[in-house]
Amino acid sequence: MQDLPPDLPRLRTLETWLAHTLDRVRQQIRAVEQQEAERRHGEQARPPEPDWLIEQGLSGRAAVYVHVGGCHMAGKRSRGVERDHALRALADGVDACTHCRPDSELGFID
Repeated sequence: MQDLPPDLPRLRTLETWLAHTLDRVRQQIRAVEQQEAERRHGEQARPPEPDWLIEQGLSGRAAVYVHVGGCHMAGKRSRGVERDHALRALADGVDACTHCRPDSELGFID
């Protein structure tokens, strides 16, 4: 059973179409490889996650919660802080997140 056309003009047409399709596939492969390389570079260049977060209120001035870095409950208004700053915030009455319990992690006791 032969699934290719028997005449030269149709074979040349098929050859042209296959070459064009192969070029498109190779272009797509290069594009995906480039995206993967950029993704890997972005992961490697990403700064480390902070150990402690302070979540600011709507005004942006008052701290409302202290979180452990990476806490899923930390809001968009959170910023990374040093350990001492997190301890000071807890001592000043800023609430500790009830999910990640930074007060326990920091060894903070009222």
